[in-house]
Amino acid sequence: MKVKTAVEQLQRTQTTPGWELEDETFLTRPAIKLVLAGACLSLCSLGSLWLNCSARMKRVVSCAILPVSLLVSSVTSLLAEPWPGWRGPRGDGTCLEQNVPTNWDPTNALWKTGLPGTGHASPIVWGHRVFTVTAEPATQERMLLCLDRASGKLLWRQTVVQGPLEKLHKENSHASGTPATDGDRVFVTFRVGDEIVVAAHDFASGKQLWLVRPGTHKGEWGFSNEPVLFQDKVIVDGDSKGDSFLVALSRADGKTLWRLPRTRKGISYSAPLIREVAGRIQLIQCGDRCVTGFDPSTGEQLWTVDGPSEEFVASPVYSEKAGLVFVSSSWPKQVLLAIRPDGRGNVTQTHVAWRDTKGAPYVPSLIVAGDFLLSVNNSGVAFCYEAATGAVLWQEKLGRTHASPVLVGGLVFLINDDGDVNVIKPGPQLERVAQFQLGEGCYASPAISDGQVFLRGFRHLFCIGRNTRT
Repeated sequence: MKVKTAVEQLQRTQTTPGWELEDETFLTRPAIKLVLAGACLSLCSLGSLWLNCSARMKRVVSCAILPVSLLVSSVTSLLAEPWPGWRGPRGDGTCLEQNVPTNWDPTNALWKTGLPGTGHASPIVWGHRVFTVTAEPATQERMLLCLDRASGKLLWRQTVVQGPLEKLHKENSHASGTPATDGDRVFVTFRVGDEIVVAAHDFASGKQLWLVRPGTHKGEWGFSNEPVLFQDKVIVDGDSKGDSFLVALSRADGKTLWRLPRTRKGISYSAPLIREVAGRIQLIQCGDRCVTGFDPSTGEQLWTVDGPSEEFVASPVYSEKAGLVFVSSSWPKQVLLAIRPDGRGNVTQTHVAWRDTKGAPYVPSLIVAGDFLLSVNNSGVAFCYEAATGAVLWQEKLGRTHASPVLVGGLVFLINDDGDVNVIKPGPQLERVAQFQLGEGCYASPAISDGQVFLRGFRHLFCIGRNTRT
């Protein structure tokens, strides 16, 4: 593949959960690997020649080293991913980059910026910009924030909507839904009183392009539902104790493209997962007191599993190796299910491969790491399962946790509510590689892009990693 073609393809790819190029994940393309391997071998050969030649010849070899170095740098930069929404480009907390720092000590942060207002939404990253949302309870404003990636400077803040504050659980906020972006627009969701608000803002200026109120949301615990992007759609879950629904809105103008009524009135704060599973693109959603697979293009229901409880918070994840979707209910009981997603109709009795209650999480989502599945339950105990069978391999107390874990370079990073970062190497035995302290409480999940880690604590946003200033 030509580098120019790869760049153009990256630029036109729609960034959604399941973010890929046209035919396969870019990072695994053999052509890219061959280019990097060949370039590295060339550099080694040229370096050896440089050490053993005359001064005149060294000048010639230096001229040859420069373009090869630039090629390696250019191809490596292509491998960087944006972090465009909740849990990243695939919606499951995985990062495919190879140059991400494993030392998350905030004393080494490139910058640390205090954020106005309050909120638990995670940051998202695209290009030179970082976005998140916040709320000012005193003025009843819900706001979208844009920061400069290089410096952490607040570039602009735009009020999305102003209105009555919804009822909250003490661990929730009025700005807990992570935004999403496609590089042209930034999409946000809030609850105002009992109404759900979805809006789109211009990526560069923050100008509001449209705002719609697709329905109501009733429940005393607040709101934290994220917009999820797929093709030309913004998909939002509105499962609550009231008029529940799942809706797909047009990215261009907010008009409804499809809408599904939900009748069993079970609250969900779980973001849908959109992936190709079992040979078809599926939107897998936990809500309406069930787990369901849909066709995200049309809203057609493919399969459903009843229960396993009334409410959900954690988002689904998928193991391609095991061929299983993993979900966990939140209230009144926590149940972890492993589901085969290749069924049709109600598959409650036929497609649940295994279940567990001891390690089932309440709030944080799960993470798949090769043969392993990791979780943190409501008592703050981390569990490592064999993903295919559900066998518990180990468990360890890490502290109560709201933030969802990420997988980077084969390591799982878990942040507890006190801001303690635990770095775990997944395996049959517990192997804690490192531990860091953020220095403040944390409910938001990390964002990772182009060799940098973005962490939102209760008061600050941190950037850790290499300096990207040019």
